Amino acid sequence: MKEHFSKKELIETITPVIDNTAMRLGLIPIEIAFEKENNRYYLRIFIYSTTHKVTHLDCEKISRSLGDLLDELIPYKYFLEVSSPGLDRKFKSNKEYIIFKNHDVIVKLKNQIDETAQKTLEVKLLDYQENKGIVVLFENCEIFIPLDKIQYTRLNDKIEINKNKGENND
Repeated sequence: MKEHFSKKELIETITPVIDNTAMRLGLIPIEIAFEKENNRYYLRIFIYSTTHKVTHLDCEKISRSLGDLLDELIPYKYFLEVSSPGLDRKFKSNKEYIIFKNHDVIVKLKNQIDETAQKTLEVKLLDYQENKGIVVLFENCEIFIPLDKIQYTRLNDKIEINKNKGENND
């Protein structure tokens, strides 16, 4: 087993395999992380679906489909964890602004911006302008927020939960 390796190179090697497998199953990998905790390696994959809530079955399908492929690519003993990102998870990449376009989100600002006196905004994410910022709908007005003004963004769990009330989630 190799003692020294580049996590970045490992992630770059396994990402296309994970992306292709998830795509075949109608899922989107939002985050892929390879981390060492308590002398054990963990490969964590967070998945999302544009058509349904991610279920345990979705996570199981990804795990089974990837298991042997990843074992050939990762020369270390590791634990595979596949899960949904959860509603309270903060966005960790700009890719998520694209994936969650037209979703209700909470944007926590580092400082107030001219268009609002608030630092925490409940908004609809309308657009992402690569490496520049996002366009949101706030109180019926479109506002551009530069990325460097954002402390964090996450899905608005209050709105998402209310949308799902009464639905059959079998």
